[in-house]
Amino acid sequence: MGIVYVKGDATAPQGKGVKMIVHVCNDLGGWGKGFVLAVSRRWPEPERAYRRWHRERARNDFGLGAAQFVPVADHLWVANLVGQRGMRTGSKGVPVRYEAIAAGLGRVADRALELGASVHMPRIGCGLAGGKWSRMEPLISARLVERGVAVTVYDSQ
Repeated sequence: MGIVYVKGDATAPQGKGVKMIVHVCNDLGGWGKGFVLAVSRRWPEPERAYRRWHRERARNDFGLGAAQFVPVADHLWVANLVGQRGMRTGSKGVPVRYEAIAAGLGRVADRALELGASVHMPRIGCGLAGGKWSRMEPLISARLVERGVAVTVYDSQ
């Protein structure tokens, strides 16, 4: 079993059973560009939960590598994974943080196995975060697929 690639919308995951949509967020509390807009068009809960999580970060686990699991419908969850430092490419390079995404994917795997969920995502970390799929794909394989979690990656049409 490997990663399954399909053409389609990751906010409309295919298949049966419990599903978890995974996407990457920044560590600044910003929510307003990229895939998060598609998430917010369908469900207000993930953005509200993320903003509250960031606002209350002194008292919770918010930070690089953390993941927040938000139920949005029957048998459907959204995982807000904090895997990017800031929002812009600058002197320290692109915002994506592979180590943080790897840690967050470990948390996603734990929760997906607990729920009996399959995982659905766009090519996380490769849009505005500036990451390379050639580095992201092995992390997803190691953290999810090798632990027995079914993963579907959606490429828009």
